[in-house]
Formats: sequence, C-alpha cells, structure tokens
Amino acid sequence: MGLTDRKASGLSGLNGLDVLPHSVVSAGDVEAGLADSGQRVAVLAPAGSRVIPNFTGESSDIGGRTLLLGPASAANLDALRGFIPWLRPRPLGTGTSAGFGDRLGLATPGHIRALHAAGGGIAPIFAQQSIRKMERTGRSPQQVLDDATWGVLAEGWQDGFGADADHLKTTDDVDACVRAGYTFFTFDSGSYVYDTAEAADDSTLRASFENLPWQDLEDLPADLERRYLGSTLDAEGHELGFDDLSLARAAVKYGAAVAHVTRLYRHLLAAMGDRAFEVEVSVDETENPTPHAQHVYIAMELQRLGVKWVSMAPRYVGRFEKGVDYIGDLAKFEEDIEVHAAIARTVSPDGPYKLSLHSGSDKFAIYPAFIRKARGLAHLKTAGTSYLEALRTVAAIDPDLFREIYAFSRDRYEEDRASYHVSARTDRAPESATVDNAGLPALLEQFDAREILHVTFGSVLREKNLHDRLLGLLREHPEPYAADLEGHFLRHLEPFAHRGTS
Repeated sequence: MGLTDRKASGLSGLNGLDVLPHSVVSAGDVEAGLADSGQRVAVLAPAGSRVIPNFTGESSDIGGRTLLLGPASAANLDALRGFIPWLRPRPLGTGTSAGFGDRLGLATPGHIRALHAAGGGIAPIFAQQSIRKMERTGRSPQQVLDDATWGVLAEGWQDGFGADADHLKTTDDVDACVRAGYTFFTFDSGSYVYDTAEAADDSTLRASFENLPWQDLEDLPADLERRYLGSTLDAEGHELGFDDLSLARAAVKYGAAVAHVTRLYRHLLAAMGDRAFEVEVSVDETENPTPHAQHVYIAMELQRLGVKWVSMAPRYVGRFEKGVDYIGDLAKFEEDIEVHAAIARTVSPDGPYKLSLHSGSDKFAIYPAFIRKARGLAHLKTAGTSYLEALRTVAAIDPDLFREIYAFSRDRYEEDRASYHVSARTDRAPESATVDNAGLPALLEQFDAREILHVTFGSVLREKNLHDRLLGLLREHPEPYAADLEGHFLRHLEPFAHRGTS
C-alpha cells in the first residue's frame, strides 16, 4: 500500500490508510489507531521517537515522521497501554455498574454503543469471564482482557472500565488473573455453602456447628454467640437478629464459605501488592435464597476477618435461569431486595456496598425494582446474552449456519445443562426444519430454544468447524452484530441509567 502525507496532520490525514475513526488517539506528539478494519495497529510519531521501538511491525518515513504498521497482537497492545492510560482497567467504586461478559471476544463495540445510547451513569466492566467459561471457550484470562481492550480502543471509550475475574474458586485462578491485569475479583463460595442447613434438624445442626472450621474462622462458638445473641441490627427499620438455632443455621450454612473467601482475599491482597483492586463476594449459586439475617452474618464475619468488598451477590428469591426473564413473584422479589439493600447500606462501618445481580441477563421484569431499592448501589452481571445476539446476527445473515448450530445445540443440551439451573426441554423447542429462514431469529425469543442455545455455547465453540465459521461471519459483518448488541443491551441498561429511589 502506498501512503502519502496530506497537508492535514495525523493518521486520518494519510492517503491510503484506512483507520477506524473512533480509534485514533493522541498522546503528546504520538498518534495511534487501528487500521484495516482493526487488524493492524498504526502509530505515527516524530522521527526518532522512543515510542516506536516498543512496537513490532514495519516502519516507514512519512514526511519526516515515522509510521509503524504492525499486527493487532498482545505485544503491540501492551505497547499501546504504555502511553494510553485509559486502555488499562481500573477499579470502579460503588457507583452503578454493569458487567458485559463476552464469550467470543467481539462484543465490546456493541456494548459501548449501548452505553452511549443509554445516556451514561453506568460504569462498565468490559472484560468479564469466569475461569470455567474460559476453559469452555478455549481462552485465557489475558485473551479475554485483550479482546475487550481492542474493542475499547476501536470505539474510543476513554471513560474507564473494569476487568472482572469472575467466579474465582482457587488461588491459582486468582494468580492467573492478577498476572493478566484484572482489577475486579469475584470470589465464588458456592461449593462451600451448605444449603442442607436450611432443612437440618436440631441435633444435626448442633453437631455441624461444633465441627465448623473454627481455626480458619479465627473464632470460638462461645465468642460467636456472644457477638450475636441478645442484639439486633436495625437496617433502616428492618430489625434483624438471631436466636440460638438461627445463628447455628447461618454459621453452618455459610461458615466454610466465609473462611474460603477470607483465604482468597488474603492471597489476593499479597499478590496485588500496592495495585488497587476490588472484590465481589458471591453466594448466589445455591438452591435456597439467602435469608436476610444470614446476609448480616456473612457481611459481619467477613468484616471481622478483615475482608473488604465493593459488592455482594446474595441468592435472591425466585429463579434466575440463564438467558431468560425472572421467574417468580415480582412483589416478593421487591420485598426481598428492599431488605438486602438496606443491609448493604447499614452493616459495614466502611460504608455501603453494592448489591450484585448475577445471571442478570434478560431479567427485564425486575430491573426497575432492583435499581430503585438499591438506590444506585447496584451491579448488573451479564454474560451469555451477547453470545445469543451473535446467533441472532448469524440467523439473519447465514440461516444454514444457524440451523447447524441449533441442531448441534439440541443434541448437546442434556449433557451440557448439568452445570446450570435451567428448565428448558428439547421436546418443547421447535425443530428448525419447521421454521422458515425469516422465522429463525424468533427462535431466540422462544423460552426452551433460547436456554438450549445459551447453555451449549461451550460445545459449539469447541467444535472447530462451527467455531471458525461463526467467528468468521461476525468478523466479516461487525456492524450488524454491533447493532444487534446495541439494541439488546439498551433494554438492559436504560433502567440503570435512569434510576430512581424508593
């Protein structure tokens, strides 16, 4: 490609160089951007600049300046982060926020456009992926963060973003995400929550209480009882306390989870050194909801052990199935969330923390109550819905590929559903042969078909033929995918952007 220098200065003034317009950024006398539909990095600097040698690629002289064109590689992205500070994730604080899971690594432009359309007021986490999802999609923590960062650069988002190492369960997982540069760490204690405590008889409960990991909890049964029995917490008019039995039930159900979160937190604290970070505590992946008094127990015990967190995800009432709307009584949810929100504003002397809504994709019915009762101290966590929007794009552009993915997903569903709380049935999901091409996108609105497609993403992406064709189509048609994402996520974000108070 022959490049000539126009009289206009900068990358946009070079004839023959196709630069994504929103990606162009200046830092001092250096300008950088993405060229060739985002496939290459372009850096323009004065001759002899110390910035150019940090990049890999081909350099040429353009009117006394040096132009470097290199691949959109991890090494070149690191070089860009070196002089463009807003390409590095950062902590977001307690303001209203949203996590945008992206299983394909191509959704961030659409997410950013939805944020712009919603009108602001929402702090974004663009890189968000659990270790389990990374394993299923064949991506590393670094790849997930890098893919989101390329999208940030492409769209010119300069207002800051977070990176969520989601559902962490081991110190090895923590270390991998620390090395990659994450700033937000979600500790998943689900496997340490003993849900059976809710139905245990008195003798079983007492025995389990005596056998708690008291050494890890740095506590004794008598000391625990002394702290809680005979007193109540006034959470904005909601009186919360324990008797002997309810305290034992809370400790048995969540004691091991508290110890687990504390171990992970202390390991993270040492691993991060002087780098700023935030923690979310997740206890949502259980069958039974988190009673309000047990929320108090979790928060006060973590606080006693020195854990600091910015958000917490209790298990709320109702059902939070993947990719579909809330299932349950809306009035009961509103009553439940009101007390959880009051606790989050009351219990910690370090100040209020956010409530987090996990499996939050497509829960349109409860967003208004959630954000209203939380008074803006709210975090929305989405994930697989961006993959479903990718399939919507596929259905419109390549119906045959969509039919193949749908048939494959129906075959995989019974096995893949094992790790999810879902209720879809294949016998209720239409066969694609009964649907004409124009009707294929509507399968994404049918409850059973939608859940089937949602939970089988890992199998689809491990099938090389389907994986390569799916990503190839989305890379060839980025604008339709971004448009589908923008419209879908605008529905998610508008209630949070235009929040009210109760």
